[in-house]
Amino acid sequence: MKNKMITVLKKISTNKKAVIAIKSASAAALAAIVAVSYSTGAFAAAADMSGVVSPIVSFLNGLLTPLLALVGAGGALFCVMLGVKYATAEEPQEREKRKQSLKTAIIGYLLIFILVVALRLSIGPMTTWMQNSVKGATTAPTSAATTESN
Repeated sequence: MKNKMITVLKKISTNKKAVIAIKSASAAALAAIVAVSYSTGAFAAAADMSGVVSPIVSFLNGLLTPLLALVGAGGALFCVMLGVKYATAEEPQEREKRKQSLKTAIIGYLLIFILVVALRLSIGPMTTWMQNSVKGATTAPTSAATTESN
C-alpha cells in the first residue's frame, strides 16, 4: 500500500498540471479555513472596519471614472484599428484571421467594460453588507448573553 502511494505521488509530482491543480486546491482550502476562522463573532466584535473600508472605497471611486474613460477610448481605438486591418486584408485566410481577432477584441472590450461598471455598481451594496455584518456580529454575542442570563 505504501509503495503504491509513493508511486502515485511520484507520477503526480512529475505532471505540471496536477501540481498546479493541487497547489490551487490547497490555496483555496487554506483561504476557506482562514475565512471561516476569522468570520466568528469574536473577531468581528473586536474589529472596526470603517477605518479600512473608507480609504479603499474612496480610492476605487476615484479610480473608476478615469478607468471607464480609458477603457472606452482604448477599446474603441483598438477595435477601429482591427476593423481597418480587417477591411484591408486581401487573402481570404488573412481576412478570416483578422475577423476572428476583431470579434475577440470586441468581446474582451465589452467584458472589461461590463466588469468595471459592475464594480462601480457593487461598491455601495458591498460596503453596506460589510457594515451590517460587522454590526450584527458585534450585537449578536451581547444579545445572546442577556437572553441566557434572563
